[in-house]
Amino acid sequence: MGIIYHQNSQELHLFNNQLSYIIKIQSNGELTNLYYGKRIHDKEDFSYLQPGDTRPLTVYQTKDSPHHSLQHVRREYPDYGRGDFRTPAYVIRQENGSRVTAFSYESHKIYRGKKPLEGLPATYTRNEEDADTLEIRLKDPVTEAVILLSYTVFCSLPVITRHVQIMNQGTQKLVLERALSASIDLPDSEYEMVYLTGAWARERHIRVRKPDHGISSIGSMRGASSAEYNPFFALKRPSATEDSGEVYGFCLIYSGNHLEQVEVDTEQSSRISIGIHPDTFEWPLNPQETFVSPEAVFVYTDQGLNAMSQTFHRLFKEHLMQSSWTDRERPVLINNWEATEMDFTEQKILEIAGTAKELGIELIVLDDGWFGGREDDTTGLGDWFVTNFDKLPDGIEGLSEKITALGLQFGLWFEPEMVNPGTKLYREHPDWILCPAERTPSPSRNQYVLDFSRKDVVDYIYGLMERVLSQAHISYVKWDMNRYITECYSIGTAADSQGKTFHKYILGVYSLYEKLTRRFPDILFESCASGGARFDPGILYYAPQAWTSDDTDAIERIKIQYGTSLVYPVSSMGAHVSEVPNLQTGRSTPLKTRADVAMFGAFGYELDITAMSREEKDAVREQIAFVKEHRLLLQHGTFYRLKSPFQENASAWMMVSPNRKEAIVGYYNLLGTPNCRFDRLYLRGLNPDNAYHINSSAETYYGDELMHAGIPIPHTGVCESNVDFSSFIFYLSVV
Repeated sequence: MGIIYHQNSQELHLFNNQLSYIIKIQSNGELTNLYYGKRIHDKEDFSYLQPGDTRPLTVYQTKDSPHHSLQHVRREYPDYGRGDFRTPAYVIRQENGSRVTAFSYESHKIYRGKKPLEGLPATYTRNEEDADTLEIRLKDPVTEAVILLSYTVFCSLPVITRHVQIMNQGTQKLVLERALSASIDLPDSEYEMVYLTGAWARERHIRVRKPDHGISSIGSMRGASSAEYNPFFALKRPSATEDSGEVYGFCLIYSGNHLEQVEVDTEQSSRISIGIHPDTFEWPLNPQETFVSPEAVFVYTDQGLNAMSQTFHRLFKEHLMQSSWTDRERPVLINNWEATEMDFTEQKILEIAGTAKELGIELIVLDDGWFGGREDDTTGLGDWFVTNFDKLPDGIEGLSEKITALGLQFGLWFEPEMVNPGTKLYREHPDWILCPAERTPSPSRNQYVLDFSRKDVVDYIYGLMERVLSQAHISYVKWDMNRYITECYSIGTAADSQGKTFHKYILGVYSLYEKLTRRFPDILFESCASGGARFDPGILYYAPQAWTSDDTDAIERIKIQYGTSLVYPVSSMGAHVSEVPNLQTGRSTPLKTRADVAMFGAFGYELDITAMSREEKDAVREQIAFVKEHRLLLQHGTFYRLKSPFQENASAWMMVSPNRKEAIVGYYNLLGTPNCRFDRLYLRGLNPDNAYHINSSAETYYGDELMHAGIPIPHTGVCESNVDFSSFIFYLSVV
């Protein structure tokens, strides 16, 4: 059991071979954190770690003990209004308008395994031995409300997950104004904050800043996790690198409005807060009702950012993704969007499919434009059935039969959360969009957001999608979401419940995913949100891969995929070879470089392969053959970042097989440099005692020399003057 309770000292020690997390129950029932970090030996009493001296102007809970000041102790789940002037984790408004509460320890329970979160994605255990869970029950004597703090420590990963349940067991109506998933106070502030930020077409770029006195925060109030700020950040020691040093990683398994922040107080301690963004959030709790927060994930390592990332990758693949596709090799696909956009016919799609079959592609995806009256982005969304039989004379059913008869799998695009004006759905249900009836909704991309906080709306969309998916031969669904939420108001919902709408919307999205993935367990779902605006752990629970970005330019994708890898596994990144000049940047990159970047992901193509030259088709055949031969390694190996495109004119990463007998390295030159220096690439993760071949060379290299002496980067084709956007792939295999 990875959780020990010491009754005499009233301390709880959560641990595995890599970390320790120690909670103390104070004599007045307050919970404080004594330690979170590298594994230390267990013992009866760690109370010496709590602050103990009195301070001027400090508020104390009792006059006889300095330990009962909430102003300076490191708290587990801090409240509002009793002397702790830092950011609270929760605020509960009572009927008399008071926001003051005083929850104290009542009991706790320790058990093997982990319970699911009703209606929410969360990590899970495959068997009880995977993890141990601690539940601490706190109660407020005035309101009779109960807070249940849940902690799960995974046995083989340096991971603790946390979530909160707030239960109204009294007689008055309560209102949650803030209900974060977790809070943790660290004893110093000597960290750098690493986070992922960007915008459409440049998602998840890595940024680093030093938290100073006050609050450093990121978050989203867009109704989605967003392209702007991913629900993740890390605190690393300034000396920490990719391969060494102390790092704390935090992420939220959630797809809606979120907040992550670090608050440094004047004593130089750091309070980490993570959960649903409290702005616009208000959750009434009637007697006997319960609110369940999303799950937060804490990762600790003293082996650098690569180790943190590998932990997140393993956790998500082994204990989060539910899909039957999680561990399977993903099919090589072709998407018709950049070849045809919405201007396609069945004949053109079949022509692409025929060429795809010849090249070795396994799946063809029909993107936007197949449904309703959809000829452009002004109409069609919401009418998920074929009406244009000039375009698709035999409908989706007939097209899917013809595709599968060629020996290919068939995939289809949906955007189920949106509606265009003028559609059958909008004419019949104008009240089904998010917007007050007396206001004019703000269109974005000529579409409105359906009110997925309502079960009847979700059920209606499920019925349309279920009919299409059950009547046709469909093995893949691309689920898109192309705008953020504005005018967030649910018609027909009571005024005092409007603060629930943002969260209930995401619960509705999860509900639709849950129903569809249960009904069609063999379909591979790929999430998309105008590219990468909802690339988060909550969606990965249902869809094991996501369209990483609408920006398919290979050089831009190096940055996007590099940043995404900080948290998310390579198998979750949809990555395609697209046409040139690139539609987003106008840049022309070699076909080889485009493939060398995209193969480190769920690999596919997005261009008109029927218009390719014979030489280009031959190159594509070779690319596909290479990916198929090494697909298991490329998608499910252990990933290492080697060179950062945010710091250098080159970038590199690699995948290593679990037995360390194989590896594939990608090296990318961003811009040509005349008379450049001789460079070496230092590999990671190899067995130092193994001898490896590189590509087709007969020469052998030991793992230790490849990691410590490095590989000289060839000049030809990489460092010559005016050679931009070039790349090398190194395949290593044990002799």
